[in-house]
Amino acid sequence: MTEPSLALRQSRPILITGCSSGIGYTTAKILKARGYPVFTTARKAEDIARLQQEGFFCAYLDYRDSASIQNALQQVLQASGGKLYGLFNNGAYGQPGAVEDLSRHALTQQFESNVFGWHELTCLVIPLMRQQGYGRIIQNSSILGFIALKFRGAYNASKFAIEGLTNTLRLELAGSGIHISLIEPGPIQSQFRHNSYLMYLQNVVEKGTREKSFFREVYTKLEKRLVNVEVKNQAKYTLPPEAVAEKVIHALESDRPKIRYPVTVPAQVFAVLIRLLPHRLLDYCLNRID
Repeated sequence: MTEPSLALRQSRPILITGCSSGIGYTTAKILKARGYPVFTTARKAEDIARLQQEGFFCAYLDYRDSASIQNALQQVLQASGGKLYGLFNNGAYGQPGAVEDLSRHALTQQFESNVFGWHELTCLVIPLMRQQGYGRIIQNSSILGFIALKFRGAYNASKFAIEGLTNTLRLELAGSGIHISLIEPGPIQSQFRHNSYLMYLQNVVEKGTREKSFFREVYTKLEKRLVNVEVKNQAKYTLPPEAVAEKVIHALESDRPKIRYPVTVPAQVFAVLIRLLPHRLLDYCLNRID
């Protein structure tokens, strides 16, 4: 990969969503340090203010709110002179719980944030990139976008949907000069588990589902895992968010960006096993993962 010059990087505006912490925040800092004009988004006013104080352009964007998506993009394009080289769809959350314990409302919330909002923003930037004749769209998927794990069904479904939409878009964008890539992280140090715990409380505990569930004993163990965020962030195979940022850089700068970028050992291993193992043997392996 030939690294683009600083002058070229400085002419390539990048929009990154979900920049309050973790992957989005780290990637924004690294790309800004490399000379890219970086445009960030966040949902909370205090995060927007903090990012602006750190020298970032930051707009309010909530994937569940169509108006906020359109307004944020309009602000970015006004500030960038109407150009956009890259979009990194990153903001998302996980909804823990057994599939049979999740309401239609919980699934709708999950898809509004993790799929429908991503789709809307992506479709808004494609005409601009087509007109430019170039662009990079990067989707922060997950290992759970190609394998399924227990009690993560809503998040699994949302990431499988992103993978399906992205695979289709890749075919439809052929010859346009627009490249689209999937980042597929395994465990990454972030606030993801903390945010998942809050959604678990909202949609499983507070609605009384936990006490009536066939899996109520499992939920006790699940709660301990979700609460001990620091322990999980130091667990084996967990990598810092810089590992994802490294893949984003390649997807932005390579003449031939990869279709998929598995991140962490578990993601790399299961990307191979899913192609080699019989389905039942793969299920046996996955069932042994908490």
